[in-house]
Amino acid sequence: MTTFATRRSARSSKAVMDRETRLVREAIAMVAAGASPRVVVAGIRYGETILDDARRMALAAGVHVNPIWRADHSGADIVVVPINE
Repeated sequence: MTTFATRRSARSSKAVMDRETRLVREAIAMVAAGASPRVVVAGIRYGETILDDARRMALAAGVHVNPIWRADHSGADIVVVPINE
C-alpha cells in the first residue's frame, strides 16, 4: 500500500536528483565552454547514482567527469575537468 508520505518522499527524491543532475550539467557546460578550468559539485546526495549519466553528458561535451569519493563512504561528489587533464 502506497501512502501519501511515501509518494511525497519519492517525488522529493526525484526532484533532488533532477536538481543535482542539472547542477552537474551546468558544471559540464562551464568547463566545456572554457569558463572554468575545473568545477567540483560537492555536497550532493545522488552523486554516485548520477555518475554514469554525468560521464555520458561530459563525453558528449568534450570533458571528463570523475567521482571524488567521500572519506565516510557516504557517496561521491563530482569533479568536471577538461579531457587533457
